[in-house]
Amino acid sequence: MYDFARSLLMAGLFGFIALCVLLFFYQRSLLYYHTTERALMSGDFTLQQGDVSLVIRARQTHLDKAVIYFGGNAEDVSISIGEFERTLPSMALYAMHYRGYGGSEGRPTEEGLVADALALYDAIAASHPSIILVGRSLGSGVAIQLANARPVDQLVLITPFDSLLKVAQKQFPFVPVQWLMLDRYESWRYASELNVPTVLVAAEDDEIIPLERAEQLLEAFQPGIATLHVLPGLNHNSYIDLSEFLNQPQDEL
Repeated sequence: MYDFARSLLMAGLFGFIALCVLLFFYQRSLLYYHTTERALMSGDFTLQQGDVSLVIRARQTHLDKAVIYFGGNAEDVSISIGEFERTLPSMALYAMHYRGYGGSEGRPTEEGLVADALALYDAIAASHPSIILVGRSLGSGVAIQLANARPVDQLVLITPFDSLLKVAQKQFPFVPVQWLMLDRYESWRYASELNVPTVLVAAEDDEIIPLERAEQLLEAFQPGIATLHVLPGLNHNSYIDLSEFLNQPQDEL
């Protein structure tokens, strides 16, 4: 009986270790859900970032005030920018297909996505005296790091988190993700250093990123910098009208 229990315990231990190994090596496949390639349309362009070519969706680029949008982990920003074109007719619009998404080359990592965001900002900044950053879900972790590194007029974070590590710990409570996770997107570290007017938009019934994560991110900002809007009855993938939360040109208000 003792030998059987010991064998069972050892089998369980080896199974647990095997699970941890699999999660470590395949974690980015679980985090980043690549979208399919789409044809370039009028206004779109490619951005060369080292040996990687990135697809940038762009609309209304002749306008002074610009929005740079960073989408969620499985979001096709081609669809999103079409909606923004309808609701934000007085603003230039840019949305980046992450590495490995929508025809962009390379493999996504936190370091790579943030570097790409910086490159996109630097490529368009001279053409736009006013820039707003918007990040949704995963993109909130990219946008907040860009806002920490470059001057912007406003930061809007939709279904954001204070730390992707915290989100993962909730989803995998029996796995030591704090030892395994590579891309942690610790937004709270950057929030404390920002003095950019920031809007956090959370979904009350978010089943992916609990409301607590947005509340904890709010706590990381200096007083008076950020506000939190909780939208009742919405979940993680619900439609949210971005125009309600942007500082827009006066002729559009």
